Amino acid sequence: MQEREWRPDWPCPVGQILAVARRGAGDPTYRIEPDGAHWRAVRTPEGPGTLRVEQGRGTPAIRASTWGPGATWLLEMLPSMLGADDDWTGFEARHPAVERARRNHPHWRIGRTGLVMEALLPAVLEQKVTGQEAFLGFRRLVRRYGERAPGPHEDLWLQPTPRRLVEIPSWEWLAMHVDGARSRTVVGAARVARALERTTGLDRLEADRRLRSVPGIGVWTSAETRVRAHGDPDAVSFGDYHVAKDIGWALTGAPVDDTGLAEILREWSGHRHRVQALLALDGQHRPRRGPRMAPRRHLPG
Repeated sequence: MQEREWRPDWPCPVGQILAVARRGAGDPTYRIEPDGAHWRAVRTPEGPGTLRVEQGRGTPAIRASTWGPGATWLLEMLPSMLGADDDWTGFEARHPAVERARRNHPHWRIGRTGLVMEALLPAVLEQKVTGQEAFLGFRRLVRRYGERAPGPHEDLWLQPTPRRLVEIPSWEWLAMHVDGARSRTVVGAARVARALERTTGLDRLEADRRLRSVPGIGVWTSAETRVRAHGDPDAVSFGDYHVAKDIGWALTGAPVDDTGLAEILREWSGHRHRVQALLALDGQHRPRRGPRMAPRRHLPG
């Protein structure tokens, strides 16, 4: 085990920032314990690692413990994961709803993991399906083809390696409730995983271009990946079932489509995801009416 105590220069809300990597309450790669500690299983460039983060009570100190070959890398990346690199230069609220959200969440920042496949895999599984179905597929995939994370946690699992993803037969994907379109995208990305990981050193436009060069990765998937792996403050989730409608409702009083969303967010160019995330954190979304979408029933498993 390795340990580090980090004292950020602002009151860092660990849960708000770190938990963006959590894919549903049952995510086997991410656990939140009753004592408030956040556990993450991470496949780092140095090897598997486990991260435990705890925020001190009544103190700005954040304590981290790590295990495994990736332990040192995780401790070095901790400030970035918790938003230390996030640059608000040029951001202005410009709207009462955004100003209120910023006032209610003054210490929130965008974290950066530096890990593309970790963010990309669950994003692909979430394409065009309900959250319930996506989270189910992710849980089954991790438990069947991942591995136990190093360290003392009894139920923490690592995502499968890219090589393992390529080896999974098509019928096994279906049994995990992942259809052919999504599994082909995952396998295609896994085959060029090393090249995709290198996009973290590129500007956002080039990173987006390279991610979207993989068949099956579009605007939405690229944005969901870049905001987590790159910490991109401009990565808007165009194509999302809720985002355009919710932001339109919050800023204009009426839902809009993606074309309308692009127009609304134009004045926040460079910080468009920041607006999206602040409004979501503040619970500013259109009223939810009617039954939820049901998961598809035609797949095996």
